[in-house]
Amino acid sequence: MKTLFMPAKIQKDALPVVEKALESLPKKVGLVTTIQFLDQLPKIKIFLEKNNKKAVTGGQILGCDASAAKKIAKKVDKFLYIGSGHFHPIEIRLETGKDVIIANPVSGQVSKLKQEDINKLQTKKKTAFIKFHSAETVGILVSTKPGQNRLKQAFELKNKLKDKQCYVFINDTIDLADMENYPFIQAWVNTACPRLADYSSNIINIGDIK
Repeated sequence: MKTLFMPAKIQKDALPVVEKALESLPKKVGLVTTIQFLDQLPKIKIFLEKNNKKAVTGGQILGCDASAAKKIAKKVDKFLYIGSGHFHPIEIRLETGKDVIIANPVSGQVSKLKQEDINKLQTKKKTAFIKFHSAETVGILVSTKPGQNRLKQAFELKNKLKDKQCYVFINDTIDLADMENYPFIQAWVNTACPRLADYSSNIINIGDIK
């Protein structure tokens, strides 16, 4: 079956909220965003440089891949993330150690990623890690979605966990509510979108195990 990819850009100008963020930005700032605002980065860079900021474009980041920020981290003092939510900024902070200013074009709000947000995520990961190690029965979650399908890695992990009883669950969409139908599973390993682990302290991402 052929797949047709149709880009859908959000019709929201990011410049007004970037202007609000100017006072919070250092001299050297890294620009990162999601695909929805990627085409606006060139004009944002021009705007910042007209306002005496050295803007370094990192480009697009994913929740599971902040390498676009990591590759420019040594060239900047802080990051300006264009987008909504805290999931992507947290990944940037964890990967680079740099502060992240969030400019949300949808809400028009500017905020700084708080240390408490980082602490909450790290606590949740630690709890999930402890549950995984102590569990006797483990469920390994696999998505069939393109770009998220890691069936091979799931069975490689299953074969390595010889001291645990492992079950591999394969579905297109992973629903946390469905997981309640398997109460005998003591801990879950997620091989799909890492964002799934944000919603439960009983799920650990396969990357965190490695």
